[in-house]
Amino acid sequence: MKSCVIKFLCRRILLHTDMACLLVSITVLHLVTLAMLFIATLEKSVQALMILSVVFSSVSFLVFLGQLFILSRGSLFYFTGFCQAFAGFTDFAACLIFTFHREEILQKGSRDLNKGHFGYCVILAWLCIPLLLVSGVLYLHLRKKQ
Repeated sequence: MKSCVIKFLCRRILLHTDMACLLVSITVLHLVTLAMLFIATLEKSVQALMILSVVFSSVSFLVFLGQLFILSRGSLFYFTGFCQAFAGFTDFAACLIFTFHREEILQKGSRDLNKGHFGYCVILAWLCIPLLLVSGVLYLHLRKKQ
């Protein structure tokens, strides 16, 4: 009987530790992605879609923090996940538009487009796409335990 109680308590502690680690991981992933998006927005790009992506990711983070306190036990973070996934899709659209239309976009600044390069902001924007989509999927599957 005593060993069953100890096993039960150990499982509960591990479950709470796992949940806390998952919440901290998702929060850190979200903040890193948001910082990368903000930095990627600073350079010449399709800034309207990038700013929209930053706004959706920021709204998603604020809603997530609110849902941690408001949602009932066992509820899912659907709205947060959809906002984060939509931020990933708007970032993807901005990267595609910039990549395919770079000659028209960069024509004002540089005459020789063959010697140019995309720059670090476009690379950061491309790196944000899978991170945003993965965190969106994680939010969709995340259940509030307590």
